[in-house]
Amino acid sequence: MNTSDRIIAHFDESLATKQAALDSIVPAIEAGGLLITDCLRGGNKVLSCGNGGSAGDSQHFSSELLNRFEMERPALPAIALTTDSSTLTSIANDYAYQDIFSKQVMALGNAGDVLLAISTSGKSANVIRAMDAAHQRGMKVVALTGCNGGDMVQALDNEDVEIRVPSERTARIQEVHLLVIHCLCDLIDQSIFAAG
Repeated sequence: MNTSDRIIAHFDESLATKQAALDSIVPAIEAGGLLITDCLRGGNKVLSCGNGGSAGDSQHFSSELLNRFEMERPALPAIALTTDSSTLTSIANDYAYQDIFSKQVMALGNAGDVLLAISTSGKSANVIRAMDAAHQRGMKVVALTGCNGGDMVQALDNEDVEIRVPSERTARIQEVHLLVIHCLCDLIDQSIFAAG
């Protein structure tokens, strides 16, 4: 396969994955958007976490709320738990890497807040521990997953929302996760700030 064909194959697979997601996860995106919107309307905040590319996605989501997405509006309270290197490394060094998010959730999370937990495989132990900590703090969880949902499925409570991308390939799952994040940002803006 030549270079052009490989590039075209990536685009084709990405489009196919997005179409499969469109056919299966729209209700979950709506439910997740409603959960986060209700949280923000109630004066609460959104915490977010993930590893690697999912860490970047959690920061992307947080920045869209704190700054803005596509409309001019007041800043919304959001914290990406992936950005404070001193906190992350001290927790990993003194306790365990699996605790880097959960300890922050226990310190910063309050009842009524929402945790956006992101893992393409659904198997990230530190994200799962963050979900457990969120439940201890009276928070709800919106989980962005892929594959079969992994171990995160067992960590969900009845009032939580899982948005699972129907793919086994990390790159394709991440591409849809970014689209889901943009959908959530748009739903939040339209629900809270749109006129009429």
